[in-house]
Amino acid sequence: QVQLVESGGGLVQPGGSLRLSCTASGSIFAIYNMRWYRQAPGKQRELVAIIASGHITRYADSVKGRFTISNDNTENTVYLQMNSLKPEDTAVYYCNADIKSDRNTFVVNEYWGQGTQVTVSS
Repeated sequence: QVQLVESGGGLVQPGGSLRLSCTASGSIFAIYNMRWYRQAPGKQRELVAIIASGHITRYADSVKGRFTISNDNTENTVYLQMNSLKPEDTAVYYCNADIKSDRNTFVVNEYWGQGTQVTVSS
C-alpha cells in the first residue's frame, strides 16, 4: 500500500506565502510524476503544477511566476511553494503521484492524498 500525506495548508492574507508538502510512504519502488491539484468550492478539480522525471516542471497559467514545485527524491516528498497568494487561490490542494511499487512489474498506479485546505483572505 502507498499513502500520500499533505501538510502546510492554512489561512494566509493576500500577498502572503505558504509551502505545501506531500510525502509518499509505503511500498515504493519508483515515483515517476508528482502533481498538485486544487479544487475550489463549486468548481472542478484543476491541475496546478507537475514535476516529471524529478526535474521537468509545468504550471497552470494562473499560477506561473508565483508557485514553484520541487521535490526531494531521498524523502519521496514534493513541495509547492506558493507566493503572492490571491483570494482566488483558495481551495483544497491535493497531491497526486504515479508510483511503481514492485520492481518486477510494469504496473504504475496513481495515488491521491487527502487534501489540505488553503484559504487566502484578509
